[in-house]
Amino acid sequence: MNTSLLSVLTSILFCSAAYAAELPPLQSDTEPDRTDWTELTAKYGPMPAVASNLKIGGVSKTLTNEYWRSLGDGYKNLADKHGFTLAYQAAANEDDQLGQLSIAETLIAQGFNGLLVSPQTDANLQPAYEAAKNKNIPLVNVNDAVMPNAAYYVGNVQKDNGVRVANWFITHRPQGGKVAVIEGQPGVYAAAQRTKGFKETLAANGNYPLVASVPANWSRENAYNAAATILQQHPDLIGFYANNDGMALGVVEAVNALGKSKQVAVFGTDGISDAYASIKRGELTGTVDSFPVLTGEVAMEVVLRLINGQKLSRVISTPQALITKENADAFSTKDNEKLRQLLAQQ
Repeated sequence: MNTSLLSVLTSILFCSAAYAAELPPLQSDTEPDRTDWTELTAKYGPMPAVASNLKIGGVSKTLTNEYWRSLGDGYKNLADKHGFTLAYQAAANEDDQLGQLSIAETLIAQGFNGLLVSPQTDANLQPAYEAAKNKNIPLVNVNDAVMPNAAYYVGNVQKDNGVRVANWFITHRPQGGKVAVIEGQPGVYAAAQRTKGFKETLAANGNYPLVASVPANWSRENAYNAAATILQQHPDLIGFYANNDGMALGVVEAVNALGKSKQVAVFGTDGISDAYASIKRGELTGTVDSFPVLTGEVAMEVVLRLINGQKLSRVISTPQALITKENADAFSTKDNEKLRQLLAQQ
């Protein structure tokens, strides 16, 4: 183990021990201290005045995935509206944990007033959380890995992503059949919860043997290879659930290559534009959209309220919806206000 990584892990263990007495480990899906995104104004009042000299930092997992670029667009919408400085940065790739930590620590050292962070794993940004806490800088964990000691989290109910997909199979494939999961990155709360929701819901509701559940580390290529192997081993498979859309699109390629598009349903998670386009073409069966632009706007509102001194719920829940060919057009709207109204009515 290299010295830098050992140092980071030591810091993580220290952080966990130091804060364990203050906050119980965060389980964002089940945390009782939560407020729905639609209730922020009703519960906490209108947005406070925002100073134009604020500097807010956003630390993303990567900018190669459209989901994280869209989340940044949500941050930017509020920064542009209120005229403050936003720095939105990301690691070189989704495996660059030390690079992401370095970005967060640099923003803290530069005196940013608040941070919105999307950790690559549940642990890699814990030292940055400690540094921000020591300087009284509000830090909000925004999808999808979950820092156990995070004081504030903004995101959807990750387990429900898998539950929604499982319920589609129960409704549309009532005869049952073999299914498989293409997991995200090991050590990430969201990936584990999405997979758990899918597995548990199917296990309790019919004959859906899970024949494979393998990590592809958010990689489309890895997902393609994993799906091709699974289909060769289980040619009668009826469906896949992938923990994100990039991987799901890789699965679609494998399914099509083997001529099984009519037999095998494929679902992803995130709601990126390529997933919507594939759904409309009749390739990808569906995705669970977690509306990253809106999530970014909500997260930015949360950090601005915290900077203003408001005491908020530990978790602010954001929306999600199962998207299939039947409703893809309605949820494709670029009208942000119309989308908010549509989601608020769910």
